[in-house]
Parts: sequence; C-alpha cells; structure tokens
Amino acid sequence: MKLFLREHIGIIFLYILNFVVLFAIYSVFNGFSDLANTFYFIFLSLFLLVSYLILRYLNNRKIYTVLKTKPDDFNNVLGSFGTSEFGKNLNRFVNDLYGLYQYKVHSYIRKQNEHLNFINQWVHQMKTPLSVIKLILQENEDEPYISEIKEEADKLERGLNVALYNARLDTFEHDFNVTDLNLKEVVNEVINSLKRYFIKNQIYPKVYIDKSLIIKSDRKWIKFILEQLMINSVKYSLNKGKYVQVNAYRNNGSMILEVADEGVGIPKKDLKRVLEPFYTGENGRKFGESTGMRLYLVNQVCKKLNHDISIESEEGIGTKVKIVVKNFKLDNEVN
Repeated sequence: MKLFLREHIGIIFLYILNFVVLFAIYSVFNGFSDLANTFYFIFLSLFLLVSYLILRYLNNRKIYTVLKTKPDDFNNVLGSFGTSEFGKNLNRFVNDLYGLYQYKVHSYIRKQNEHLNFINQWVHQMKTPLSVIKLILQENEDEPYISEIKEEADKLERGLNVALYNARLDTFEHDFNVTDLNLKEVVNEVINSLKRYFIKNQIYPKVYIDKSLIIKSDRKWIKFILEQLMINSVKYSLNKGKYVQVNAYRNNGSMILEVADEGVGIPKKDLKRVLEPFYTGENGRKFGESTGMRLYLVNQVCKKLNHDISIESEEGIGTKVKIVVKNFKLDNEVN
C-alpha cells in the first residue's frame, strides 16, 4: 500500500488542488446555494478520486505485492506480476531481461573457461622447458653460475605454481580430495622442497608437531598453503640467522597450525588488508617482487577446505599465521 500511495501521490495532490480551486471559484460566484450542494460537490469529488484509486490498486495489487518482496530466486519473479495490462507488460519485460541476463552470464562463463584453459595450458607448457633447464643445471653443477640460475629457476617455478593454483580455484570442487594426512610429514615435505630457498637466505626452519598428529585435508592444497606461508616468512625475515617455526597445538577442540617468523612484521594499517588480492602494502613496496596474491590465495583455499585463518603481527618482531583445522586426530583418538 505504501508503494501504491507513493506512486499516486502526484495524482492525489493534483486532484485535491483542483478540488480546492474549483471550490474557491464556486464559492466566490455563489455556486453553492445551500449546504446540501456543498456537501454533494465534496462527496462527488472524493467519490471519484477514491473509486479511481481503489480500482487502480485492485487491478495492480499483484505488482505491488511482488515489488515490496525481496526475491530469493529469479524463477519466482518470472510471470508473477499478474494479468493486468501493466502486469503483462512487466512480465514480458522481465522475461526479456532474464533472457539477456542468461546470455551475458553464459558468455562470461565461456570466456572465463577459455581464459582458465589458456592459463592451465600455458603453465604446463612453461613447465616443460623449465624441467629441461633443471636437468641441464644438474649436469653442470660445477659451473660457478649454476647456483644463481637454479635460484631463478626456482622462482619461476613458484610463480608458475601460484598462477596455476589461482586458475584452479574456480574449479576447486573438481580438484581436491580430503584424506587423513600426517601433518608433520607434510610439513617436512614442504620444507625439503624449499631447502635451497632456506639455505640461500640463511633462514632455518623449526618444526614442533607431534609425529602422530593426523588431520583431514587435501594433501596438494595444504602443501600449497604451507609453501606460500613459508616463502613469505623467509622473504620478509629481518636478518640472516633467523628462524621460521611451524607449530601445531590444540585450542578449544580445534587444532591450530601456526607458521611464525622473526621478520619485519606487518604494519597495523596493512594488517586488515593483507588478505585482499594484489594488495602489497608497505612491505611489498620495500622488498619488491611482491604480487599481493600469496595470502589472498591462502585465505581462499582455507575457505574452500573449511579451515579458518588469522594473522597476528608486530613490526620488528615478526608475524604469525594461524590455520584452524577442525577435523583432526592423535594416534587412535578420533576428534
């Protein structure tokens, strides 16, 4: 009713204004000879106005009912504006609009799939020559420049992996398999894969995880999460000889997987935005080679795996990233 009155407020105002003007003119020229004529004029004017508004409301009541209700499904809106002439036109318009919307969405999905397929194919094509480069480097390890080339090859491989995992996020449901994982073994695998990176930067990993701790997660994606967090920890370490600690402990019925460094820390003004895509912040500008995507991807993967993430940091002290895993067990104890 409120929507109806707001729509017809102009007509009501104009009708009242017209009534007042006519009433004034008739009064000046003695158009009303007695009180009965006056009441008859008022009644007739109001009767015509009210009758028009009632018929108008009843005819389009279905439209106003639909418009004041928040839709939860597009299909519930189609053809719901009634059978009045105005309602039929609205139904036709909404159907045409829905057809245009479907065309645009399908066009966007097709383009996105083409882009994702291109990224996947491109990354795999780049990995082939990269593997060849690594084989050549292994055959010429005695050359003085080999270590630097290996380092750059590792950077290239890590960058390709970030691009590949970013492309796979949209099809995550088709690319994960939740199993029981020995957390300490997974962490050690990631550390071994980053061994040259740790050694080159003279940063040392420390692992404090019970060897019997089992979590339910996807092996490939949890390794990706750990790899990104460790790369960040090493990258932003303040001085050589520092440590990156990986801990796991219980807290309120959940298991906390924590990656802590002794690096530069994250400024308070950047802490709330570090999980946003492409946000590099103050540290990214200082250290360079920052894409602002690692923590964003870690956060997105955690959401997909139903793990929670939180970040604590203090400038000059270091950063702790905590992953909350709700499904875990220790030995034969089932959580």
